Amino acid sequence: VQLQASGGGLVQPGGSLRLSCAASGSIFSNNVMGWYRQAPGKQRESVARISSGGTINYADFVKGRFTVSRDNAKNTVYLQMNSLLPEDTAVYYCSYSKTWYSDRYWGQGTLVTVSS
Repeated sequence: VQLQASGGGLVQPGGSLRLSCAASGSIFSNNVMGWYRQAPGKQRESVARISSGGTINYADFVKGRFTVSRDNAKNTVYLQMNSLLPEDTAVYYCSYSKTWYSDRYWGQGTLVTVSS
């Protein structure tokens, strides 16, 4: 499985960005895709994940600000990020797994910088 993410960049506090990630290769029809992030000096953490059936899990720190969605026909997952804060600055990684608990495939990461 290969994952290609895009959409990162520099945005001011309070602004918005939309990340996209397309999966290709040996894709299972039932799967879980999502987003993790890693800030400098910190561990990678889950941001939001969504199953092919539409079940969603959000980290508490993004609830109400970020929205994860997917297009199963395109094997693509999106992350709409609103009301961005400086502490959202991180490299965001797309993930793919067969189930919620199985090993994940990772995309190359896209940098999101929130700064004035």
